[in-house]
Amino acid sequence: MGRNTHSATERSLRTFCVGKKNWMFINSVKGANASAVVYSVTETAKLNGLKPYAYLNHLLTELPELLDDEGKVMDMAKLDALLPWSKDLPDICYKQRRD
Repeated sequence: MGRNTHSATERSLRTFCVGKKNWMFINSVKGANASAVVYSVTETAKLNGLKPYAYLNHLLTELPELLDDEGKVMDMAKLDALLPWSKDLPDICYKQRRD
């Protein structure tokens, strides 16, 4: 592997390794699963050129809008627009490009 491959791998693992300081507060399977979901979403957002905080904020704002009046059934057809590779995300979710 080339040097750039190692650097990219190390960068992607850094967030995970820094976060392990917080693991002592995860004392249940549900907590561990929730942590894994957050890591997965934030890392996928980064890989798609998104700002993780802005993307999570957008998700947490928009997901409740997909529920029915009883707050139980989600309209899965509209979920595609919230995926990190969707072209329908607001501009605030994207990282600024360096020119």
